[in-house]
Order: sequence, then structure tokens, then C-alpha cells
Amino acid sequence: MIVGTAGHIDHGKTALLRALTGVEGDRRPAERERGITIDLGYVYADLGDGALTGFIDVPGHERFVHNMLAGACGIDLVLLVVAADDGVMPQTREHLAIVELLGIPRALVALTKTDRATAGQIANARSEVEALLAPGPLAGAPIFPLSSVTGEGVDELRRALAEAARETRDRAGEGGFRLPVDRAFSVSGAGVVVTGTAFSGRVQVGDELLLGNAGRRVRVRGLHAQNRAADSAHAGQRVALNIVGERLGVDDIHRGDWLLAPPLHAPTTRIDIELHLLPGEPRALAHWTPLHVHIAAQDITGRVALLEGERLLPGERTFAQLVLNAPAHAVHGDRLVLRDQSAQRTIGGGCVLDPFAPARNRRSPERLAQLAALRSDSLEAALPTLLEYADNGIDPALLARQFNRPQENWTLPADVQEIATRQGPRLFARARWQALENQLLEALQRFHTEQPDELGPDRDRLRRYALPQLERPVFIALLEQQLGSGRIHSSGPWLHLPDHRVQLGTDDERLKERLWPLLEQGGFDPPWVRDLAREANADEATVRLLLRKLARLGLLHQVVKDLFYSDLTLRHLATHALQLRDEDGIIRAAAFRDRLGIGRKRCIQLLEYFDRIGLTRRIGNERRIREDSALAQSPVHPHPEGR
Repeated sequence: MIVGTAGHIDHGKTALLRALTGVEGDRRPAERERGITIDLGYVYADLGDGALTGFIDVPGHERFVHNMLAGACGIDLVLLVVAADDGVMPQTREHLAIVELLGIPRALVALTKTDRATAGQIANARSEVEALLAPGPLAGAPIFPLSSVTGEGVDELRRALAEAARETRDRAGEGGFRLPVDRAFSVSGAGVVVTGTAFSGRVQVGDELLLGNAGRRVRVRGLHAQNRAADSAHAGQRVALNIVGERLGVDDIHRGDWLLAPPLHAPTTRIDIELHLLPGEPRALAHWTPLHVHIAAQDITGRVALLEGERLLPGERTFAQLVLNAPAHAVHGDRLVLRDQSAQRTIGGGCVLDPFAPARNRRSPERLAQLAALRSDSLEAALPTLLEYADNGIDPALLARQFNRPQENWTLPADVQEIATRQGPRLFARARWQALENQLLEALQRFHTEQPDELGPDRDRLRRYALPQLERPVFIALLEQQLGSGRIHSSGPWLHLPDHRVQLGTDDERLKERLWPLLEQGGFDPPWVRDLAREANADEATVRLLLRKLARLGLLHQVVKDLFYSDLTLRHLATHALQLRDEDGIIRAAAFRDRLGIGRKRCIQLLEYFDRIGLTRRIGNERRIREDSALAQSPVHPHPEGR
């Protein structure tokens, strides 16, 4: 069990731990001189059950609340310390608010300094504490009047702590290992040591972890759990890790850095939370207010974007997005505390819903519905709503990182399917995927109706036309399923329904009848577009557009810009090329030119086109016939006059 103290400065937190455990906590020279705790102190003691209980002694001064917050993360029980002669004071209230915001489930109250208080003062202090706790989740917490000087009442508190330790269950060891660093120091002969409270998972000697936002790779050379040497440690324990890494020094590590299992490393600057503004705040919280965000041992500045209005009244809750000025780490369910811009007071806190929050559409009804579902503790409970409003499905690796639950530990609903894309798998509700299939087919049918003279769009045009909200890898996966099932066909790059045939308009048919004889008469040297337009007495742009339509239909081939060959003529040319290949399959440009008699430049253009369509492969200044080419498999008898 990990116990953390809380309470106003000079109410006897450090002295109480000394009386409880008989151990002097970590005291720095400046603390001894001033008689106050400035930074976190750590004590370990056996309360009688053979196991070590860890105590974190936090500073009570208002200037060191940021240090208190670093120590309060990850504790199982708070020991709220109130001096009987002073009663409830400002930091008593702030520390209690922080404890409640962090969701710490249990509390014991120590009324200290009873040797310096009258019976009336003790009774008044007890009443004040009971009234302070009454509105919150820690109402009714046991109160123990005691004196750390005389020892009166200390044994009763120690027994209560021992009972609480027996009742405290080990935290689940599932999920990746997470430890927020609260101290880093160097030990002679060992090297760098970092300490913190393990939030989740397990770690053992030899494990590789990632350190900090940069994801620096380190190896665990040794460890202590609850101040004892061990081979492994787990969630809920105070852990000291001796880590090694390339050129790693103490100066490279800062309070608030995380040590993480590699799959969890994903720094973020946008976090969606459920925000609670403390009832004692003097004014409403406005949208885009700057503030300090405390996540575990990390203190980051940022702004809060309210998602359900422009102002949040004291005591109310809402969905909000934290836009941070530096990267942070969090997973679903983490608690955080918010302080004002000057870091003078605690204003509220929240629970992390999505550590990878979107920058766009964050206030949309669909997104708010997802956040409402994320209030659930269970991934399985939230998943149906998340999928319902996820146009591009959900990356299971991102979901595993968001909840810190490996995918093999999930129990997916029967109506969820995994779709393979070129950028990894995505989860979709079956009904949602079926709806996307129907939208794609309906859009393609609509395209054919609107563009009857086109064979169909290419992939990117169809995505923009049918499902522009889909990311390209998801759209390609959807399309390839339809191609595989035969519900969509492809002709080259053009996509169409199986029964679709291009229908030229009346004007196009008439113009084709005038142009086709001119193309055939040209044989191996057909007219250019401008010459065809002049001969047919037609607009050049209109002729060019029609010839491109005929090329999409497979009736023509555009060898170079504005030069088209009929399909039959091109097959004749291919047959000549096949006849000219030598025993190695090589065809030479000079021989091809001499056979056709149309000039070297045109022959090179034709051979380069054969390269593009796969009949030949260029090797230096020569070309080899690809024997597996469709044109090589189905030659036609060449026309002796090149027609």
C-alpha cells in the first residue's frame, strides 16, 4: 500500500510519519534549517503484517503544491493531517480538493498536536474536519486525535493503517508498464536511478523501456520495489529503477518524465477530458482559459477548450479539450488536476477520456456522443458508440494505447469486424461497413447516369465523388473488396459497374463517323489532332475530347499527345515488332524503322509506347519483347500496306 500525507504547512505531517514508523524521512539541509518540508520525502515501514508500506511525505506550503501533486499521484490512501490547535486551514482545503479530484478512494484523518490543544479545540477541529469531508466522496473517514510528541493515539492510527493495508488489493498487473518519474539521481557504482509509483503493468530486470517524450530507449539493470531489492515490480508499488542507456545521465531526466512499455509511447498535445470546476471557484471558467495541467508528476501549461458552451459555472461538469504547450502522456481513466495560470490555486480537475483528441469537429454531436460513451470504464462498453461515429473505423493499436489494454485481452462484440488496409487494420461495425459498400455502389451508379459517355472514374476521382470523408487506405480496402466480389469491374484504371457500357452521344457518334476513315487511311502514320479537325471541319478541342473518350473505350491508343492509333493498327505494329525479334527476344529500333518506313522519331515514339503498355522492356539502347505480354500472346496478321 502507498500512503500519502496531505495537509497545511506546520501541521505535523513529517513528525507524524516519524512517530508512526520510527524512520526519519528524506530531509534536505534546507528543510532541516527552515523546519518545513519543501519537496517529497519517502519512508517505508512494516506496520505489522510483514509487508512494507510506503509513505510519501508532501510539502504543505502553498508555494510547493506542485511538488505535493507530484507525490499524490498513484497513492492508495491519503493521511489527511490537521493540527488540533489550528483546525482546517487553506492548504487543508486545497489538498483535500486535489485528493478528491485525483479519485483517491480512501482516507484517514490525523488530528495532530493534541498535546498543545484544549479539549474544546480538539472537538472544534473534529467538527470542522467532518464538515469539510461531508459533501465529498471521503465523508465519514475515521478521525484519530494524537500527539506525535507524546505518542498518544499513534498506535490506534498505526493499527488502522495496517488494517487498510490488509484490505488494499494489488492493482491489476495487466497492460503496459507506466511509471511517472518523481526523482532521478546517480548512485556510485550503479549509475542512474529513477523512482516513482508504478501506475500499471509489470517490469523486471532486463526489460527495455522508453523514457520521456523523446522515447529514449533504456534498459532496466536493477530495481527495488517498496524499498527492497527485487527482480520485478508491479502496479501500485513504489519502484526504484537502475536504468542504462546510450550516454544517459541524470541531467537528461526530469520530474514528470514517463518510463513506458514501448507500445505505449505516443506523446500527445490534445486530451479530451470530463472537466469538473471546483464549487469554491469565485467565477466561471471561460473557453480558452490558460492554465497549468498536472498529469501524474508532470506539470504542463496549456489552454482549455470547452466543448459544450463558452463558460462553465463553479461546481459544474462538462466535456473539454486540453490543448497543451508541451507533449504529455496519458491513458483513458487517468486523473488530472488544473491550476490557474499563475499556479496560485487549484481550480478543478478531470478524468482523461481520449488522450488522442481530434483538432477538428471537436464540438460536433457525433464527437460529444463518443465522449459520453468514453465515460464508461470499459473499452467494450464504449466501443459500439465509438464505431458508430467513426467514419474511418478505429485503429486497434490506437485503441489499445488509449485504454492501455493489449488487443488479445479484448472481448469484441460479434458485430465488429477487422478490415485490413495498407496502413494496418481498422475496426468497423458490420452495419457501418455495409452502409459504406452501399454508398459506394449507389454513387458509381449515379456517376454512370450523369456521365453515360465515360467508362467510369479512376480510384481517386471515385473516392472524391462517392466517399470523400474516407481516408485513402480505408477507401482502397473498401474498393478492393468490391472488385474481388465482382460488384465493381475495372477496365485499366477506369472503374464501372459490371453491366455499364459507354454510350456516345449523337453528336459524338456523327463526329466519329467522319474521323474514323481518316485514322484508318493514315495507317502507321495517322494524322495529328489538328489535322483531323481541319479535315473534318470540326473544333480541335471537341475532336481531342472525343478521341480521348474512344481511347478510354479501348478503341484508340494515344501514343503521344494528340497522336492516336486505332487498336487494330497498333496490333499490326505489335506483330511487326514480334517478327523482328532475334533469338534473344531483342528488337532494334533501326530494323523496326526500316520495316515500317515512317521515320526514326515516330518509330521511337511507338517503341516507347510499347514499353509503357508492357510489350517491350528497354535495356540500354535495345528492347526485349516481354513474352508474357497480352499483345505477344495474341498477334494479328499485319496489313501489308500498314492499314
